[in-house]
Amino acid sequence: MSQKTERPVLSGQRIKTRKRDEREKYDPTGFRDAVIAGLEKTEGDLEQISKYLDSAGNKLDYRRYGEVLFDILIAGGLLVPGGSISQDGEKPRTNYCIFDAPESMEAMRNHEQVFVKLIRRYKYLEKMFEEEMGKVLLFVKGFTPSERIKLARMTALWLVNGSVPPNVLLVLNNEHLIKDGIALEFLLELFQTFKQEKGIAYLIQALKKGGLESKLMDFFPPNKRTEEYFKQVFLDKELNEIIKLHKAQASQEAKRELQQALIDDINDEKPHNEITSDIKEFSQRTNIPDHEIIVIIWSTIMSLGEWNKKEELVTDQAVRHLKTYCTLLQAFASTDRSELALILKVQEFCYENMNFMKAFQKIILLFYKTEVLSEEIILRWYKDGHSNKGKMHFLEQMRKFVEWLQSAEEESESEDEQKNGE
Repeated sequence: MSQKTERPVLSGQRIKTRKRDEREKYDPTGFRDAVIAGLEKTEGDLEQISKYLDSAGNKLDYRRYGEVLFDILIAGGLLVPGGSISQDGEKPRTNYCIFDAPESMEAMRNHEQVFVKLIRRYKYLEKMFEEEMGKVLLFVKGFTPSERIKLARMTALWLVNGSVPPNVLLVLNNEHLIKDGIALEFLLELFQTFKQEKGIAYLIQALKKGGLESKLMDFFPPNKRTEEYFKQVFLDKELNEIIKLHKAQASQEAKRELQQALIDDINDEKPHNEITSDIKEFSQRTNIPDHEIIVIIWSTIMSLGEWNKKEELVTDQAVRHLKTYCTLLQAFASTDRSELALILKVQEFCYENMNFMKAFQKIILLFYKTEVLSEEIILRWYKDGHSNKGKMHFLEQMRKFVEWLQSAEEESESEDEQKNGE
């Protein structure tokens, strides 16, 4: 039987690996060197820089080194933890970056266009840029004061054009940035730039969208977190609207706190005179006026009711439920404004909860009989103080009662005239 002859093998032969099977070594320094070499050839001409970045994306791996690319365009080199530039290599840094640009807004807007064109050309860089900004803002303490100003102004422009979302600013809520006032200084510069570029209304909108409106005081150094200092800082920067936003937010939080306290007191069956005393003390401390307190009380007590789904039963149920709380409401129906606020809130509630559409008149009548509402305010509501929500329906409901009030008022005036005549 013939044996199969073995083929000769050359000793030391290297088996060639397919290219796609090779795992390319991660080399951010090599990528940086290639980008910087290309930028140097543009001699800082921003139009030429954009053209270079556009064409280089076909040869350099932006998908893998996108964050390194943004490091270079922002800081001039490869950023390392703490915010310094890596010094590896012969040419670790270029001057053709944001940090070496003039501080003027004209220069900043010109640099903005480099980023806009680059990200528009390579859409996959959008997410990388957002992540990069989260990192760069954490390093802000390691930058010079001038670099911080430029970065703040550029960040404002990127927020305005939508390149980064407003919630990226939350990374500044970091102890090592807050205690020395760096986070606050950065935000103030950014807010001023944003206001100048887009207007204060859009700035407020961005703060709300990013979830910053309730955290503004958190960016102040712990030893300076007072309402007086907060107000002074934003007044000095002509950002009065930020103060209003902060006050409104604080007021909303106080109202939520009040509502929860009221729910707890009612569930604990606390006497109404004690609840009234607690609310008055809370309102003085938080500066919530009676016309807002009475609306909170109404909303809270109505939220505690378990309402029948049948419209014909819910009216009597509502009247029985509300009768229990009339003394509490009466304590805060202290002004014409608070009385009118209550009627309008009842109108809104009945309009938005269809089962209560027929209950409006009986609720107002109950409040009239228990002296929560005066006839003067009811008549004012009927004449021109009502809202447009279900207007014709509720006015028709109240028509006979209002006519009765008016006739009683006329009789009273007539009796007074007779007495005066005698």
